[in-house]
This record gives sequence, structure tokens and C-alpha cells, in this order.
Amino acid sequence: MVKIFFNSKDELKITADLYEVSKPKGFILLCHRSHCNRAEYRETAPKINNFGYSCLAIDQRSGMKVFGEINETKIRAKEKGLPTGYLDVKPDIEAAIDHSFRLNDQKPIILFGSSYSASLALLVSQETPKVKATVAFSPGEYLKDINLSEQIKSIDKPIFVTSPKKDIHASDSRLR
Repeated sequence: MVKIFFNSKDELKITADLYEVSKPKGFILLCHRSHCNRAEYRETAPKINNFGYSCLAIDQRSGMKVFGEINETKIRAKEKGLPTGYLDVKPDIEAAIDHSFRLNDQKPIILFGSSYSASLALLVSQETPKVKATVAFSPGEYLKDINLSEQIKSIDKPIFVTSPKKDIHASDSRLR
């Protein structure tokens, strides 16, 4: 793992952990859940590497210190007076998609989100050909003033959506 930096669409510096493999089968962008940071994927990313995929875990501007790691991107956003709500993360994910696409030799990537970032992943993935598939863990209607179920009706690429058993009915009804 190597810590890297790149800019969001609004020039906020994003911190990310890059997990590379030689001769990758593809590239997966990992977006963390609410109240979290890139360290959420410290155990998962090496397992993804074992399947032959390189991946990038980003600190989004909405998150906090957990797993012994601070969310550096959120700290920078607060210092600049930038909003840090869930929807405010969209330019971070868009920039991370662009960066991952470049790291993947200009080939489409897989976008992987959890909780609110799963909702953003579904929303953003349909807006760009740089994403070839989306994995969404526990998405829902978390995005203020956006009806996600309406917005993603025309998604035309492979998606995998799942959630814990206790959340299945809530997630299912929110995303019909």
C-alpha cells in the first residue's frame, strides 16, 4: 500500500491508499461508508489484490477518525470551509474515478461504495463510461434532495447491490 494524493473536482486535496498488483485484471475504486475513512478497506483491499485487482481506497470529505486513522480529506475540507455532507462528496468520487481510470491505463474501472457512498456510486456510475460496473453495499435514499431510485432507473451497466439481512427490506423498498 502506498499513500497518494490528487485533487477533487473543486481542487480539494484527496488522500488515498493505492493497493497495486502486477498485471492487474482490473481496477476497483473503494469508497467508504458514513463516519469512516480509507482505512475501512485496510483488510479488504489486500484480499481484492489476491484476486488480481489493483484498488484505490479514498478519504472522502465526509467521514471521521476511525480504525486508528484520521480522515485527512475531511480535515482539509473543514480548514477550507467546504461543506462535508454526503452529496458534497460527489466531486471527490468523480475525481477519484478519473484518477483510477488513468491508473488503469485508460480502461474502465469498477466502483465500490458502502452506505451513502454506495448511493453515490450508483448515481455517479451511470454518468460516465469510465465506470464499467458498480458494487453497492447498503445503498439507500441518503442523498438530500435526490430521489435515488428515480435517478438510477436508466442505469445500463452491471451492478451488484447487497445489504445485511436486517436492512434488506429497507434497502429494497428505497431502491425500487
